[in-house]
Amino acid sequence: GRMAREAALWLLLLFSAHLLLRRASAIDRGQFPPPTSFLFGTSTSAYQIEGGYLEGKKGLSNWDVYTHKQGTIEDGSNGDIAADHYHRYMEDIELMHSLGVNSYRFSIAWTRILPRGRFGHVNPDGVAFYNAIINALLHKGIQPFVTIFHYDIPHELEERYGGWLSPEIQKDFGYFAEVCFKMFGDRVKFWVTMNQPNLLAKFAYMNGWFPPGHCSKPYGNCAFGNSSIEPYIVGHNMILSHANAVSIYRNNYQETQGGYIGIAVAARWFLDPIILGDYPAEMRKILGPTLPEFTLKQKKKLHATKLDFIGLNHYSTWYLKDCIFSSCEMDPMDGDARALSLAERDGVPIGKQVNIRLLNTNSCY
Repeated sequence: GRMAREAALWLLLLFSAHLLLRRASAIDRGQFPPPTSFLFGTSTSAYQIEGGYLEGKKGLSNWDVYTHKQGTIEDGSNGDIAADHYHRYMEDIELMHSLGVNSYRFSIAWTRILPRGRFGHVNPDGVAFYNAIINALLHKGIQPFVTIFHYDIPHELEERYGGWLSPEIQKDFGYFAEVCFKMFGDRVKFWVTMNQPNLLAKFAYMNGWFPPGHCSKPYGNCAFGNSSIEPYIVGHNMILSHANAVSIYRNNYQETQGGYIGIAVAARWFLDPIILGDYPAEMRKILGPTLPEFTLKQKKKLHATKLDFIGLNHYSTWYLKDCIFSSCEMDPMDGDARALSLAERDGVPIGKQVNIRLLNTNSCY
């Protein structure tokens, strides 16, 4: 349709602000198409930047609780203050404006809008905060790209039914997404349902690095979890939650609001079901009954909720070695991928090594 064709013409290049500043001398705006047809911007996530974790009637998120538990974060830091964007967002937007960018991708903290998920009220203070950010961005000529879910969920949903391990989360995510469409969709024209859900499934339920910290041997030594099963249950629920949000937007908001909706991923095993209606055949062959099945109704819903755009987050380049047809000393971090990722070949690095120090608590990109 018209919207899909228009969306295909838009190119989005998102640089983390610190990388943009570090390499500013190597980037020339003239190397890219004019601003009317190309969005050149910065990107953040709510937990990494906002702070103000108990302000504005915000509820506790899974990250708030997790980082306050002794031993979960190596240096004991947390996102209580982070970059203090909650208080300094106007300064931050002015900095973006001074860089000359015309887009900004940020995520909405679920617990600022719905402190208790669908089991509580919509928080007017949280709505006002994001309204202020969106309006300030537009005033500066910066297009807001909104990520609905960037790894932080209300802690209450973890306590009530286990968060992403339960199909109940699909109802909560749909409710949260619809509140966002209602409150901000008159001005937000680009929606990202989720940021790299495949990495959340891996880091939170296979390696145990992200909340709720689930894993089992040989991937890690956690108090709870099953690294061979839980990541796929979680992934399944995230795929169906994404489809639910897209369906709600398509059926109730897109025509009147005139926006676009997509997802940011880093792996095929999410795109295949989202676009084609099922997991890759190779994945099904490797995992067998461990991999959840989509019902016929769910497959039809996935087929009906096509994307307007696909976001690809690219940080670095790796060599991959096929471990199905050749022997490998598998790294547990690579899970069931049957592939080995390497930064060098025959002792030669793939490229120049860089050392970027990640500030604050985590790597929630």
